[in-house]
Amino acid sequence: METVAPITTCVMSTKCEKVYKSAEVMTQLNLLFLLTAVGLSCRGRCSEAYNPNNPCHCNTKCSHYHNCCQDYSSQCGGSEVGFTNEEILVVSEQIYSLDTNKATKNEIHLNLQHSVSNSQTGTKIDYAQQRLFAYVNEEALFSRPTFAKFIALLNNYNRMTGIAEKFTVEQLAEQDMFITEIMKSSIMNKLYQVFRSKKMYNSIAEFEEDLKKMWFGLYSRANNVLDSSGFEHIFSGEVKRGKVSGFHSWIRFYLAEQNGELNYYSYNYDGPWTSYPDVLAMQFNWNGYFKQVGSEFIGSSPEFDFAIYTLCFIARPNSP
Repeated sequence: METVAPITTCVMSTKCEKVYKSAEVMTQLNLLFLLTAVGLSCRGRCSEAYNPNNPCHCNTKCSHYHNCCQDYSSQCGGSEVGFTNEEILVVSEQIYSLDTNKATKNEIHLNLQHSVSNSQTGTKIDYAQQRLFAYVNEEALFSRPTFAKFIALLNNYNRMTGIAEKFTVEQLAEQDMFITEIMKSSIMNKLYQVFRSKKMYNSIAEFEEDLKKMWFGLYSRANNVLDSSGFEHIFSGEVKRGKVSGFHSWIRFYLAEQNGELNYYSYNYDGPWTSYPDVLAMQFNWNGYFKQVGSEFIGSSPEFDFAIYTLCFIARPNSP
């Protein structure tokens, strides 16, 4: 890259003041030129498509990923695509009504057993003599394409943080197949239309690519190694600092319980719906590691969970 010629130093003259003022302007222009040349400025780049080779970005999603260029606000207005609480509620209810792949009451039977108060969730006492899931119609539910492709992903991760994740070609293909399958659903199409109305995406292909980065892109939770992803944390579950972290999938919970990997202790919240999907908060031990409060949708389809969590992440990126 060519360097910009330095501003000539002013010698004492009656024109010094004008030169100094011109120099300030030129210095700012030179800085902007340099930033633009190396891709660190949003000048002329507002709303551009994502390019992984750029050191910073200037589209409406950069604020969600905290990778905007430093002059994003001044060059592009810096306005985030906003969602009011009412909008989030309305979209959530629409997604809920579209979950035709959910379980029916006849396909899942729960055995809740013992309820504890919020102050008792950390006691680590096993109040349940039996499993939480008394019955799940695996043949009816798990043979459905989105369920099958979701389950195929669950054994691709090392649950311990601090250990780098490595994927085979087949496992990477499973990620693509899952995204492709859920995008066939009316739920994910609805979510795409909502984001498109906010001018966040111009095509389904762009949305799919963002979903892959959002959910399967690796980041570090411990030891500065790429040991985690959104999918692993939310759906598969992890162990960090001796405690279960994430683990918000009823399918994962059921399979772990069936395999003898998980021991259900109690629950502290059940509701608010009388049919599936419903919400349950419970306590459990996952192969020696305790989860004080694990909340999950029960009986929901993978596309429903994926849509709800995606909506929350994009609409409220800075919320815990």
